[in-house]
Amino acid sequence: MAEWVYEAGIGENRAALIEDGQITEIAIEVESEALRAGAIVAARLRANRIIDCESGEQALLDAVPRGLSEGAALYALITREALPEPGKPKRAKARVASDAVAPQPAPSLLERIHPAVGLSLHAPDALEAAGWSEMIESAASGHVQFDGGAVQISLTPAMTLIDIDGHLDPAALGIAGATAAARVIRAFDIAGSIGIDFPTTASKAERSAIADSFDSILPPPFERTAVNGFGFMQIIRPRARASLCELLIADPIGHESRALIRRAQRSGLVGNIVIVAAPRIMALLEDRPAWLAQLGAQLGGTVSLRADPHIGIGGGYVTR
Repeated sequence: MAEWVYEAGIGENRAALIEDGQITEIAIEVESEALRAGAIVAARLRANRIIDCESGEQALLDAVPRGLSEGAALYALITREALPEPGKPKRAKARVASDAVAPQPAPSLLERIHPAVGLSLHAPDALEAAGWSEMIESAASGHVQFDGGAVQISLTPAMTLIDIDGHLDPAALGIAGATAAARVIRAFDIAGSIGIDFPTTASKAERSAIADSFDSILPPPFERTAVNGFGFMQIIRPRARASLCELLIADPIGHESRALIRRAQRSGLVGNIVIVAAPRIMALLEDRPAWLAQLGAQLGGTVSLRADPHIGIGGGYVTR
C-alpha cells in the first residue's frame, strides 16, 4: 500500500509517497512569496502577453482574449510557476481566469497530496527510513544507479536530458534503463520536455520493448515518441513547477540551510544549542531570525550560530 507522509518544517514542508518502505515520489514546498501554480491573482496586461501581478511578479499569458487591451485589469490563473534557469529565470505562465470573482491562493502541498499521514518531530523519522537523504543526494547530483547501469540527468533550457549507460548488452540495458528512468521522472517530478538517450539496439522489436517497459512504470498523463533508431525517445509531461533536481541545483545554500534546521529539530537536544556551519549557511540563517526563533521555541532554548570556514556547505552540525 502506498501512502503520502507529510512533514511541516521550518522554511519548507516535505512529503514523500512511500510504497513497500521505499519512496516513489518526493516533494518539497519551499517558503516563498513567488506565484504558485493554481493561484488566481489580480493582474494588469502589458505588451507581449506579459502581465504584472499584484505580488510584483510577472507572468506570461498563454493567449490574450479578444477585446482585452494593454493596461486592462484581469484575473489570471497561474498554470506554471517560474522556473530557475542560469542567467535569467523563466517567467511563470498563466491564463485569463474569466470566471474568477476574486483572487485565491494556490493549493498547498498538503492539499495537493491529501490524504497524508502527518510526521511529528517526536516520531521516528519515516522519511529518512524510506531513503530521503539518498533521494535528495541523487536529485542534486543527477546521478542514479540501477542494477547494471546508471541514469545521468542533465538540465538544459530546452529540456531535461537523461542518459542511460551501463555494462549490460544494449537490449537488456535499454529495458533496465527505461524502468530506472521512469522511476526517476516520477520520483523527482520531472516534467515538461524530457529526452532519454538509450543504447542503440538492433531491431524495432527491441526498441518497442524498451518503450513498453517505460510505459509500465510511469503513470499518465504523458505523451512520448517511439524510441528511434539512434536510441532517443522524447516525453512530454504536464508541468506546473520546477523539478526536485532544478530546485536543489538552483538554491543549494537554501536547501542545505533548511536541511540543517531539520537536523537540529531531530538532534534530540533540548534547551540552548549552537549551529555550526559554513559561512554562507550562517549568512542565510542570520537573515532568517524567524526560523531560529521557531527552532528555539521547539527546543525550549536559544539558538546560537557559529561559522566554520573549514567545513563544506553540507557539513553543518548542531552542538551545545
